[in-house]
Amino acid sequence: MFTIDLLVRYIPVPLSVEKKEESDAQALYTNILEIIKSKEVQVVQLTCDKQTDKKIAVLSDQITGVIISQKDAVNAGSKAPGFFAALAEK
Repeated sequence: MFTIDLLVRYIPVPLSVEKKEESDAQALYTNILEIIKSKEVQVVQLTCDKQTDKKIAVLSDQITGVIISQKDAVNAGSKAPGFFAALAEK
């Protein structure tokens, strides 16, 4: 399973969807990058393969970043790469 996280202006947590196939995830990532580079404001609509009723729509000029990561059994409980996690000492 591959996760696509959108970092959106004024929203403190990423918006995420999951794709089953790597090719679908890479295509979505590339598509979002092209939309971000475009000067034309568009509505970006995303659907999730894992939760089929999950849908996200956001204006392209509000997207500040996009992250693609692979979710597997080894890192299933870990945080997505690129995000800071603080651990409290006991």
